Amino acid sequence: MYYSKHTLSFWLAPITLTFGALCWSQTPTTTPRIPSSTTPAFSELAHSQAQNNTEVGKRQIPAHAFAPPTQEVSAPMQALIAAPYPTYFNADPKNAQEWKTLIQERTQFALKTIPPLKEMLGVNVESSYMGGVHVYVVTPNNMPDKNKNRLLMHLHGGGYVFGPGEAGLSEAMYVASFGGYTVISVDYRMPPDHPYPAAMDDATAVWKSLVTQHTPKNMAVFGTSTGGAMTLALVLRAKDEHLPLPGAIAPSTPWSDLDKIGDSYQTNEWVDNILVSWDGWLGKAAKLYANGHDFKDPQLSPIYGDFHGFPPTILTSGTRDLFLSNTVRTHRKLKRAGVTAELNVYEGISHAQFGFSPKADETREVFSEIGLFFDRYLGQN
Repeated sequence: MYYSKHTLSFWLAPITLTFGALCWSQTPTTTPRIPSSTTPAFSELAHSQAQNNTEVGKRQIPAHAFAPPTQEVSAPMQALIAAPYPTYFNADPKNAQEWKTLIQERTQFALKTIPPLKEMLGVNVESSYMGGVHVYVVTPNNMPDKNKNRLLMHLHGGGYVFGPGEAGLSEAMYVASFGGYTVISVDYRMPPDHPYPAAMDDATAVWKSLVTQHTPKNMAVFGTSTGGAMTLALVLRAKDEHLPLPGAIAPSTPWSDLDKIGDSYQTNEWVDNILVSWDGWLGKAAKLYANGHDFKDPQLSPIYGDFHGFPPTILTSGTRDLFLSNTVRTHRKLKRAGVTAELNVYEGISHAQFGFSPKADETREVFSEIGLFFDRYLGQN
């Protein structure tokens, strides 16, 4: 990291990461008070719960309210965890124009965060093309000598619909700054105009271009949410097409199963205050992107692919993340395939919330650890 903890906290306090901006309309400055619990005494609950769960199968739990965690969670993160749902979590666009309107609204909000982030993080951003695909080259002002022959490829998040152009750059800028790497961020095509397989075609075209110019073992691929799923799918496609694989990958809280499959889709529904529920805009975006293709296609849901031979992988999630099961399932499948895989789960954090506030210790930890993981596994020559 090339900025002190206090310098970052001072300069970046008003800023949120782009993925946070795309998913949230405001960041609270204080933790909201949680009303006193009206939950019945445990003895009453124990009796009723025993009655409600006498049969094998579904679990029934009592309705209850609970406060954000306070132990091992930074104050800025507590405020994020306690915030209301995004105003558009249940958006229901009926046609392409309504999707474009929603996307444009989120994009304009996110773009406001980019110029100050460039300056405060000390990175340079240049527009370019690789393999015929629009990309951004993000370069830190300070780069250690050992990273001059290393390169990272970034696939942004946003549910396959959010984050076009510079609106998808924040994560790339953080990793470039904290890790001291040059990052190629792919501005892949998205619905409603470009559904599957456009995004993966673009990601693959950029990777094919990169491996002709750079040593694959010196490169890593990373992304969060949709970007995490695309990272996994890119490795699967590279295997299928007999392309060189990256030296390491970091698919954070990957949308590795496009369908509503996994325990945390149930246990963290209405608890995750970012995605909230698959049945909101998220599931509609999945259908829009898939465009009639089978959700179990490994290029849509990489959890159904063959993970043997994958490069070392670091995964990140949170205990309130709607995609916690996606992340855990991916980790276990990697381990069963004999892949070196590291899983970091943060207390109380909802989907991708580790990247929302530069004031939060968790943000610094996540991106610094990803940088260190790459340093461990990437070659230097």
